[in-house]
Amino acid sequence: MTRADPRREELAANLATVRERIATACRAAGRSPDDVTLTVVTKFFPADDVRLLAGLGVRHVGENRHQEAQAKAADCADLDLTWHFIGGLQSNKAAAVAGYASVVESVDRERLLRPLSRGAAEHGRVVDVLVQVDLDPSGGGPGRAGILPQQAPALAAHVAATEGLRLRGVMAVAPLGADPVPAFRRLADVAAEVRALEPAASWISAGMSGDLEAAVESGATHVRIGSAVLGSRPTGR
Repeated sequence: MTRADPRREELAANLATVRERIATACRAAGRSPDDVTLTVVTKFFPADDVRLLAGLGVRHVGENRHQEAQAKAADCADLDLTWHFIGGLQSNKAAAVAGYASVVESVDRERLLRPLSRGAAEHGRVVDVLVQVDLDPSGGGPGRAGILPQQAPALAAHVAATEGLRLRGVMAVAPLGADPVPAFRRLADVAAEVRALEPAASWISAGMSGDLEAAVESGATHVRIGSAVLGSRPTGR
C-alpha cells in the first residue's frame, strides 16, 4: 500500500472546501459553478506544491513575483498549466513575464503594452490581458495598483489594439477593511464598459480567500485563492 502524503491530503481537503464554497456561491447567485475559474495563487510555496495541485485537477496557477514565477514555471514546464501573473508588473520585466505567463492580470498603464507585445512576439504566443482597476474609493490606496475605473476603458482599447495581446477583461482587489460588495459591483460596471468595446473581453477576476462569495455574487468569472488552499505562508517570507 502506498503511504499517504499528508501535504497532498491537506491540499485535497482545502481544494474540496474552496470548490464547494464556489459552488454554493454560484447557486445563491443563480449561476453555474462551471462559469467560475479557480486560480490557485502559489506565491511563496514550492514547485512541489504546484505539482500536487496539478495532480488534484488544478489547471490555473497564479504568481505575484516575476523571479519566483519564472523559476516555478520552468520547474513545472511538463505540466498542463495556465500561468497567471497577478502581481505589480515592471515595464523592464514585462517582456520576460510574457515568456511564461499565458495571462497577465495586472496591466494598469499603457507603457507596459509595448514590452508585453515584444515578449509575446519573441515567444510566438498571444498573451491574454486583464486591465487592473483600483477600487479604493480614495484612489490609489497604499500598496494597491490599478487604474482608476473611469480610465479603464481607454486602457482596454489600447490593449485591444496591441499586437500579440488579447484583451480578456478586468481584474481588481477589494479595498482593505471595507465591504467588498460595492467595490465588486463597481468592477462589474467597469467590465460592462470594457465589453462594449470588445464583446469577447468577458473575464472578471475578483475575489480571494476571504471574499470570494461577494465576488461571485457580483459576477466574477475568475477567483484568485491562496491561503484557503495552501494554508498560511511559509515563515521567513
